[in-house]
Amino acid sequence: MKIPFAQFDTLHARLRQEMIEKFSAIYDRGIFILGEELAAFEHEFAAFCDNAYCIGCANGLDALTLTLRGMDIGEGDEVIVPSNTFIATALAVQAVGAICVLVDPDPETYTLSAAGLDHFLSDRTKAIIPVHLYGQTADMDAINQFAKTNGLKVIEDAAQAHGAKYKGKISGSLGDAAAFSFYPTKNLGALGDGGAVVTGDLQLAEKIRAIGNYGSREKYRHDLSGVNSRLDEVQAGLLRVKLKYIEETNAFRKHVAEMYLAHIQNDLIVLPKTKEDCAHVWHVFAVLCERRDELKAHLEKAGIGTIIHYPIAIHKQKAALNLRYDALPVAERIAANELSLPLYYGMTNDQIDAVIEAVNAFR
Repeated sequence: MKIPFAQFDTLHARLRQEMIEKFSAIYDRGIFILGEELAAFEHEFAAFCDNAYCIGCANGLDALTLTLRGMDIGEGDEVIVPSNTFIATALAVQAVGAICVLVDPDPETYTLSAAGLDHFLSDRTKAIIPVHLYGQTADMDAINQFAKTNGLKVIEDAAQAHGAKYKGKISGSLGDAAAFSFYPTKNLGALGDGGAVVTGDLQLAEKIRAIGNYGSREKYRHDLSGVNSRLDEVQAGLLRVKLKYIEETNAFRKHVAEMYLAHIQNDLIVLPKTKEDCAHVWHVFAVLCERRDELKAHLEKAGIGTIIHYPIAIHKQKAALNLRYDALPVAERIAANELSLPLYYGMTNDQIDAVIEAVNAFR
């Protein structure tokens, strides 16, 4: 049995007619930038995130960068970032000229903890970017309290956490602003690139929108130094269709994860841990194994696709990044041992069982 790491066939087959009808309506309307589909999606996604404002942009990296710029974070400022994230989080800090201060995550949940952050604080620290990694929120109460005490902004990197909750509150409503990606593999994925910023701050929302629209609030009047980063009408419209089903698709992902957690029993495998106060949306089912490469080869031989998230820690990359960090043993352990198992909407029970059987057979 061949089991891919991910596939969209089941979901896309189900949504095919709605998606075609939506595209046809946009095509016939003839407005492809800053039209009614984007306005409607921004309203609907803000409501989904239990927040006031949403600004569509070109991708998740831009969502982070625009947010930092909107908060006037720039040259010489410092931003605290967990060390075990996709490089986009660090690139956004780099893009505004700030220093990315890398810290190790909690060794059990792999998300950012407020414990020990005092050590990394300086008079140049301006913000914290907790990453809701793999679909689980960071320890937001403690992070927000630390930020409040020290006058810092909190920007959620929610690129992997559409619909995730912390103590009953949904991602996108847990900080000063949140950055989302709609890359096709995300829990809410476009049919191309896309991103959004969500915030409850009207002034910040208006500034971010202007920066992403060439620095313009009014056509041909440019009060800010801006860029072109806008979510187009086609992607916004297609995301509106998918948004209607996200609670159902997230519930299915949870079902697969619960099957794995209940039935994978192998002393060589460290299963992911979910905090009691978090509702995980399982963007990734990440296991750790000290013989990770052997496990990957074993599963591939059984026809099971896997992916490593992420094999090279940020501070080990060759890219010239403006970083500050101490020892990062947790991030390095995760990079050396992490393997993501197949998890997607439409997996059959036979496929789930086959993955479990193959993982348990690894010796």
